[in-house]
Amino acid sequence: MTRKLALVTGASAGIGAAFAKVYAREGYDLALTARRLDRLEALAADLSKTHGVEVFPFAADLADAGAVDAILAAIAAKGRMVDVLVNNAGYGLPGTWSETDWTSQAVVLQVMLTAPLELSHKVLAGMKARKFGRILNIASLAGFAPGGRGHTTYGAIKSALIKFSQSLNLEMDGTGVHATAVCPGFTYSEFHDVNGSRDRVSVLPKYMWQTADEVAETGYQASEHNRAVVVTGAANKLIAGFAKVIPDPLAMQLMKGRAGRYRGASEP
Repeated sequence: MTRKLALVTGASAGIGAAFAKVYAREGYDLALTARRLDRLEALAADLSKTHGVEVFPFAADLADAGAVDAILAAIAAKGRMVDVLVNNAGYGLPGTWSETDWTSQAVVLQVMLTAPLELSHKVLAGMKARKFGRILNIASLAGFAPGGRGHTTYGAIKSALIKFSQSLNLEMDGTGVHATAVCPGFTYSEFHDVNGSRDRVSVLPKYMWQTADEVAETGYQASEHNRAVVVTGAANKLIAGFAKVIPDPLAMQLMKGRAGRYRGASEP
């Protein structure tokens, strides 16, 4: 019988690659997408050799409006369907709202919000028909925190993914399809190197950090248990809980002048 297939976006490194390893270990075939085909091919070869699964690497840029259809068409051309979707692709755009141009912000929205929702929508019918599906949206602890200066849309997008996952989880109740928002905090990956914040975040204490493997394992288990939202890591759970009960005015005061330290926002 054909193995189930997991599609992981942003799979070339970090959390995406870690999720690919988890699903390969669990016996899933994989479709891996990212912009860097060389990295995908290297990961595909390693996972196929280690776990004996089929791995299909596809170079794709979710900034392109047609990327979702192209990815799904490539998977269909292999005679396969998506049983697990891990919406992981994303990044942080440094600077404040006024410092950045709209074109860059529009790309952020396309990659981190529109594409995950489009993928989720387009694979859902097949999952429901087969009475099995897993949709994991990689959100963030930032989705619980109050807004801060810099990366202005990041927290808003992650908050939207959390609410979306909760709603979809309820809509899919009893269908065999699970929807889960995975909310890591600071994670050892390339994320902070890409957005230029590595030097600033490196001063944070070690207990604030997790490995990508830890995040992926927690996310996988939460999805299998049909949890709508999971915050990874004990310290992050405490922060998320605190963010839910602290009054907004106090939260804003605490955030004022702090987020910019880690998010590359200049002083006004």
